[in-house]
Amino acid sequence: MLHIFIFVLLASAFLLGMTWMRVGLFNLSGSRMETWLQKFTRSPFMGMLAGIGMTAVLQSSSAVTVIAVGLVSARILTFPQTIGIILGTNIGTTITLEFFTFDLTRMVIPFIIVGICLQFFKNTKFKSSGFIFLGIGIIFASMNGFEQLANSIEDVPFMQKLIYTMKDNIAISFLTGTFLTAFIQSSTVMTGIAMTFLTSGTFTLDTGIAIMIGANIGTCATALLASIGAGNEARLTAYAHTWLNLIGAIIFLPFISILSHTSSMLSDLPATQLAHASVLYNMAVSLLILPFARKFGQYIIWLHGK
Repeated sequence: MLHIFIFVLLASAFLLGMTWMRVGLFNLSGSRMETWLQKFTRSPFMGMLAGIGMTAVLQSSSAVTVIAVGLVSARILTFPQTIGIILGTNIGTTITLEFFTFDLTRMVIPFIIVGICLQFFKNTKFKSSGFIFLGIGIIFASMNGFEQLANSIEDVPFMQKLIYTMKDNIAISFLTGTFLTAFIQSSTVMTGIAMTFLTSGTFTLDTGIAIMIGANIGTCATALLASIGAGNEARLTAYAHTWLNLIGAIIFLPFISILSHTSSMLSDLPATQLAHASVLYNMAVSLLILPFARKFGQYIIWLHGK
């Protein structure tokens, strides 16, 4: 029971760190995000680049999709303009995972101290930078905690059974990633946790990839909730985000072993392998849909109605 409590505590800390880092980055970028989106969504390709850039800054594909839903609801953007943004969000979120592969454990305490000190300044930019430092410090402290916990959590009977099942069943791993991400509202946090379990040897790379693909679908819950009562076009944006990830899962789930083999050739470190697999997977799905972006938008309209 203690192990489960510590796991929930670490997951909450990880989520808090992500939120603080996101708040700091968003405050530094200001309202320029929305203006940037309006300018760079004239074509699906430009929209995709805008989606990548925004997600890299906000550290959350869900946050960018929710912003897109809000802009469509306010009639600042049209639904077709958001297709490129959605394609870019999935790629942009992989930048965070690549960042997680760096070993900054020794910098945790200095980052937190700097972050706290910056909070005493009245200047908004200093305060925002403080949130970023605090967020990074908490994220890496949490990841280190997960690594320490991974081995001992296998002693819990329920977790033993779940981990054993997930190791041998891609579908269960996929569904676990989907539902847990829908609950915690962050695919990055879910995949980050999977990375630490890979490092400890608790999960195989195939299991980690299945969780990551499931997490991509689970994160769609945020945009779907945000689209409730936001108008037809805003709902179409949320549906497009969901269908993009469903199509990717349907195409790639049968070929997880190939994706696993390819990413394992790029690095010897399990966590880095999963981060690279996420990049390969999300780039492949987005680039596969990009040439048919307008057709994809028309399909969503046909399926769900204007």
